[in-house]
Amino acid sequence: MNMNRLLNLLQNNAERGQKVTINAEAGADTTHVYLYDAIGGWWGVEAETFVKELMAIDTANIMLHINSPGGDVFDGRAIATAIKQHPANITAQIDGLCASAATYVSAACNSVTMADGGFYMIHEGWTLAIGNKRDMDKTRALLAKVDDAILNDYQKKTGLERDQLNIWMEEETWFSASEAKNHGFIDSILDDEKTDSTNNRTRWNLSAYANTPAALAASNEPEPEIEESEHRARLKRQVEALALAI
Repeated sequence: MNMNRLLNLLQNNAERGQKVTINAEAGADTTHVYLYDAIGGWWGVEAETFVKELMAIDTANIMLHINSPGGDVFDGRAIATAIKQHPANITAQIDGLCASAATYVSAACNSVTMADGGFYMIHEGWTLAIGNKRDMDKTRALLAKVDDAILNDYQKKTGLERDQLNIWMEEETWFSASEAKNHGFIDSILDDEKTDSTNNRTRWNLSAYANTPAALAASNEPEPEIEESEHRARLKRQVEALALAI
């Protein structure tokens, strides 16, 4: 794997998303929450912000709208945990893209719906690492644990064999709405006229991924050059975060 793939994914989409948006009408029993950004504090929605917003909601139902290219695995895990612990009935509605870390956020919800024409993508965890062979062994072991936890989420949601799910993750597999439903990643498909289209037209740069469908690749732009000093600074922060997690 190219070491720059994770940085490229996040940097290329840093200005494309939006902060968490909450729409709660007076007297309504459902609050709409919009996760329309990458996941992770340096480049998108950080877990701390999302969880604070979520826990302040006291309606009986929450509709979590998702259009996200993914991001940081640990922020995604924290968000998923908060969703599972919230007393409301939380439904995920995938309005466009649900990729990478966003998929186990959706899997944490009580049910998942998806717009016809949307995409759902799963893959193995990515990270960046610097060090000697022992450091690389620790990093590999950590990634194996991360993938194992994600596989647990997918298996609980779909009921599918672990070996098949693992193959799809290894191959970076993109599912259409009908495929995602057939395999159990989502529970139902929305007709276009039933989809809440508020701000769901964000186009992501997905050039960091290997198997992006042609329908989504058209939105990609050339990857900007990362300045060496900026690259080193981001790499250092990522490695420090990884070291704390081991």
